[in-house]
Amino acid sequence: MRKIIFLLFITIAASGLQAQQIQSITFNLYTDSLKKGFYNYISVDGQAADGSWLPLDSTHLIFTSNTGHFKGNDLFIDSAYKADSVRVKVMLRSNPLLWKETEIYIRKRGFDEPLKTEEELLNQPIRKPKKGRKFLS
Repeated sequence: MRKIIFLLFITIAASGLQAQQIQSITFNLYTDSLKKGFYNYISVDGQAADGSWLPLDSTHLIFTSNTGHFKGNDLFIDSAYKADSVRVKVMLRSNPLLWKETEIYIRKRGFDEPLKTEEELLNQPIRKPKKGRKFLS
């Protein structure tokens, strides 16, 4: 009886591992550009055999790029970097044949734009909703 329960447990555990095996990976970037002189989070998701999507980090992936350095999923790009984009490649640690590469552009506009004050925000004209839209209150 113990052997049957043990074999049943092993079978269930093995099917659970199969469901978690990553079949494909994709970049899920939060922004359309990277910022020089800052850490930029590179979000990568993996699709499991059962169709579910899981967030992946540096424990699952090997991150490389043509510039900068990674700390976990965070890519730091030196402010002296002159090109307009960065090539980022991720490779699944458990299956190095499964990898993805993308080109991410560098933000060109600086951060010297002044933020609006509280007074400016409060004095902004209120936009009227377009006709046909009903808002619940």
